[in-house]
Amino acid sequence: MRMLKKLLVVGATAATATAMAVGPALADPPSGVTPKETDVVGVGSDTIQFLLDQFSFDYNKSHSTGAKLYSWDALNPKTGLTDNIKLKSGCAAIPRPNGSSAGIITLSTGQQTGDKKHFCADFARSSRPRNTSSDGAKGPGGVVFVTIGKDAVTYATNATTNAPKNLTTAQLTAIYSCHVTNWSQVGGKNAPIKAQLPQTSSGTRAFFLKAIGLDVSGPGGCVGSTAEENEGINSVLKGPNVIFPFSIGKYIAEKFHSAKCTNAACTGSPACHPTRTQNKFGCDTHGTMVLRSINGTAPTTGTGTKTVINAHFSAKFVRNVFVVVRWASTSNNIPKYLQRFFSSATNHGWVCGNSRAHQDLINYGFLPTPFCGTGS
Repeated sequence: MRMLKKLLVVGATAATATAMAVGPALADPPSGVTPKETDVVGVGSDTIQFLLDQFSFDYNKSHSTGAKLYSWDALNPKTGLTDNIKLKSGCAAIPRPNGSSAGIITLSTGQQTGDKKHFCADFARSSRPRNTSSDGAKGPGGVVFVTIGKDAVTYATNATTNAPKNLTTAQLTAIYSCHVTNWSQVGGKNAPIKAQLPQTSSGTRAFFLKAIGLDVSGPGGCVGSTAEENEGINSVLKGPNVIFPFSIGKYIAEKFHSAKCTNAACTGSPACHPTRTQNKFGCDTHGTMVLRSINGTAPTTGTGTKTVINAHFSAKFVRNVFVVVRWASTSNNIPKYLQRFFSSATNHGWVCGNSRAHQDLINYGFLPTPFCGTGS
């Protein structure tokens, strides 16, 4: 499930409509394996962690020499909790960064290996764009948000619900500011609203609050904030009155491309058993959650494994997903040693230009973008 992995097999992998080997995802990390100082390591967002796990698997499979690519997941795969991890050889153990903001802070802190020759974190996964008040401006000493794909966020409820199947932006603002507390006030049944948000370091949380205009004032006191983002199995998310923001891309990956969990907590090894046609990384944790429409636009189009994000979804709720790197004085501001991984296709970046990576992006529910490899 949530893991760091390393692959030593040589040989390129051709893109196919479905991929992934039979068997559960690898453990986090494999016993006795620690990334080298020269390897490229990332932390942060839950939303795109399994996509980066797959990128790492496929990149390392096709590159027998040079730096390997690794991605530590937001939570310990065996316990589902935040623990202490050692990012690379020569690095002191730190609390596992859980969420986009936590990952960006870890990157910005600039922890180095004991010999001061390498950084411990080379990139952060982020499902939110730059926050100028906390991330600073793009420039010397700062960070660059490098686009790798497109996502969108909507609200989800359980299949059996007292909520309406569509809400407007204004209604979502009223709910999360606690000015509306009963579903009957927004076209639902007469029942109290149980509004929930992901954990405070979540990029999906930050993006959703900004989309509904509450990024400055924050949510009201009636809103809970204990569930991990993009899941539906937490006990606080049960019942007909719950509303919870959800990444549409992550939901698609869970429901249509991932194996069911083998236990209620969806943690431990193995947590699920993917087939050859299912994603290798991540289990289906959407529970009984159903994605709902915003401003009259449906979150998805297509059916079954052909389900994709609606390209015409309500504009305020459409976002890019990123890898965040340290600013560098290169033509695209991506550090020279990371160009081979995250640069644009025209600059021969693997994530943006490789056919296997392109299919990985789709398999994990996200939309390709012509702006892949562009820094902001």
